[in-house]
Amino acid sequence: MCTEMNRDLSSMGKPIPLELDVIKGMKFVDPHIHMVSRTTDDYQALFDAGVLLVIEPAFWVGQPRTGLDTFKDYYSSLIGWERFRASQFGIRHFCTIGLNSREANNEPLAEQVMELLPHFIYKEGVLGIGEIGFDDQTPAEEKYYRAQLELAKEANVPVQVHTPHRDKTRGTLRSMEIALEHGLDPQMVIIDHNSEETVKDVLDRGFWAGFTIYPFTKMGNERMVDIVKTYGAENIMVNSAADWGISDPLAVPKTAALMLQKGVDRASVEKVTYSNAIDAFKVANHLDLESLNETLNADPTAKFEGNTILRGGQQPRLNKGSIIIS
Repeated sequence: MCTEMNRDLSSMGKPIPLELDVIKGMKFVDPHIHMVSRTTDDYQALFDAGVLLVIEPAFWVGQPRTGLDTFKDYYSSLIGWERFRASQFGIRHFCTIGLNSREANNEPLAEQVMELLPHFIYKEGVLGIGEIGFDDQTPAEEKYYRAQLELAKEANVPVQVHTPHRDKTRGTLRSMEIALEHGLDPQMVIIDHNSEETVKDVLDRGFWAGFTIYPFTKMGNERMVDIVKTYGAENIMVNSAADWGISDPLAVPKTAALMLQKGVDRASVEKVTYSNAIDAFKVANHLDLESLNETLNADPTAKFEGNTILRGGQQPRLNKGSIIIS
């Protein structure tokens, strides 16, 4: 679907902020970001900052879904329109599909969603099952967490686990215990939204430890620097979890820049902001990794289901440095 299209960052679009100059030329993966909630400006900013690949876990949309078709349409958008939209900005988009913990508490609907999931987890662009796990740590959440672990085990795909905001340590430990009970290899399980309280337990048990850099809550990136200095870079990855709330889609490149400024060696920075995510989600099974060394040049005239992000001859990129909108 690719034809040549100019993406010279020096001549088009808003330049990368000066404080990010230290990461110029580096590549990044955001392994947990909800782009369906973000704008095209965010895609442009991600590309400009070096984010070449994003992984979007299925998520709660902010209000309860009321029927099975709403799940079906949402999952379809993750592997369809959103993947196409990302490509128009030079970004490779993958996702994980699952029943999130909050909506697992609607058991009649959850039962229907469980029947739907096998129709999606084998589709192109799907790397695994997620984000699943605990929210209020109810019996229903545990029931469907276990059911989806079995589905992941059968399909031999990675699992992306959401750890709860409340009583996080107990929920994190329980999430890992259950995964081990079901016979999952810890290297097939990404335990996300970690903190200083949970990181040692996760790493000691051999699981992948994801850290969400999220303003005012979860983890700040100064704390993230300290964690990498304390525990090293093995089995650790950084994400933004940017969504419809107050969040920063550039959390991964900004954290990389801060780590370099604070004396973390470049090899460790590359691990926690790029290669660990590639390994954890088995991206090499779905994509030739050599292609990540090349710019994805999307055809600006391409359409998805007859639709395009462009209107009336627009080009995908904006000159945001100009006060004139023409």
